[in-house]
Amino acid sequence: MDTAVVWFRDDLRVTDNPTLADAVTTADEIVPVYVVDPHERGETRYGTEKLGTHRARFRRESLLELRAALRERGGELFVRQGRPETVVPDIAGRVDADAVYAQTKPATEERKVEDSVRAALPDEIAFEHRWTHTLYHVSDLPTSYERMGETFTPWRKEIERECSIREPVEPPKSISTPALPAGGVPTLSDLGLETPPEDERTVLAFEGGESAGKRRLEAYFWEGDHLREYKETRNGMLGADYSSKFSPWLAAGCLSPRWIYDEVRRYEAERVSNEDTYWLVYELLWRDFFQFQFCKYGAQFFHPNGIRDIEKAWEHDRETFERWVNGETGIPFVDANMRELNRTGYMSNRGRQNVASFLADALGIDWRWGAAYFEERLVDYDVASNWGNWAYQAGVGNDSRDNYFDVLSQAEYYDADGEYVTTWLPELEGLPSAFVHQPWRLSDEQQATYGVELGVDYPRPMIDIEARYEELDS
Repeated sequence: MDTAVVWFRDDLRVTDNPTLADAVTTADEIVPVYVVDPHERGETRYGTEKLGTHRARFRRESLLELRAALRERGGELFVRQGRPETVVPDIAGRVDADAVYAQTKPATEERKVEDSVRAALPDEIAFEHRWTHTLYHVSDLPTSYERMGETFTPWRKEIERECSIREPVEPPKSISTPALPAGGVPTLSDLGLETPPEDERTVLAFEGGESAGKRRLEAYFWEGDHLREYKETRNGMLGADYSSKFSPWLAAGCLSPRWIYDEVRRYEAERVSNEDTYWLVYELLWRDFFQFQFCKYGAQFFHPNGIRDIEKAWEHDRETFERWVNGETGIPFVDANMRELNRTGYMSNRGRQNVASFLADALGIDWRWGAAYFEERLVDYDVASNWGNWAYQAGVGNDSRDNYFDVLSQAEYYDADGEYVTTWLPELEGLPSAFVHQPWRLSDEQQATYGVELGVDYPRPMIDIEARYEELDS
């Protein structure tokens, strides 16, 4: 009887999971395993934590959901703690496995762990890896990732012209697993983490798991009918439905991008097909782009000079960085976004671009500190998307233009009435819209009138932002 170990990583689903499907098709009995690796948490070299409470909660819920889905099919998810290169070969040996099936990913730490597991397996146990997390399969690219360019638009046009998207794989109907101790899914306290705070201002209560991800798509596409206006509203900042918010489920692999793509096509056939519906696929292509760029460049994405080796004199002022972290820069648009991130584990794409630009461009702080802090805080953290976008904004990644975001004009355009800022900075709630984004323009008399004393109720700006932008433009 053939036995296969299925090592789950960032593919916590049963629908369109080729790793699971191929193992079930090939073997008589499978052993689904998730390894809680202590090296995936703890302090980074940037002084931040690798795993924060929001993502840890989401991952725990996703694992419980995956276990339930496997049990519905007669199987089990076996959870173990330790290093994968020790745990996976040990289990494979105990069950006399013929093969180990696993998801493969391009980022350096993930690839190193995979290589270590492969090396630790005896020769008689085959290692079968599957590429499962992008819209387009890496093997189907018209130009291999080694030779792909660094600019998104030409790559996108080539992909759309010459490449097709594979059909999603059906989930297995039944699964046979051996009688082994299931193992408990660690709680947050087991991981040394506190329960994330509840906050009514959060845009969405992100619940982990495949079923929750599918319910989110059902609500956004079919019940709310929001896909028809996705491009128009995607730069919003308040509320659940200005964007799809699928990213946490994509990052953990609870949803497959190919399954989402199929739902977009069904929506276009049954409701409407327009530029807005296409734009969600366009965003999935951006996600693919960074995954394949990581295949090409790997560890270069973590270098201060980035993939283009652009040397900049980055600052390493911890006090300045902490003011950014805590939303105490005195620039309301930046502070509101950082406080939302800290409370909820989420921030709009518009917010991410602006706070990244403020840290790297206006303050000149090492962009990697910011990227590492996002790794700790974001519920939807993905290595390639996060570090690729931060390098891009810092001017050392996939954009030779090295532009900055003017956070003042961005605030005026995307939060004209100040509703977003005052939601997260209630101390500024009494200010008229003319001052809410630039409270330093208030005279002493106006501060008394509106009940906001700078330096007491809200910080004075840490830099003269307008002068800084003049300097950047010169």
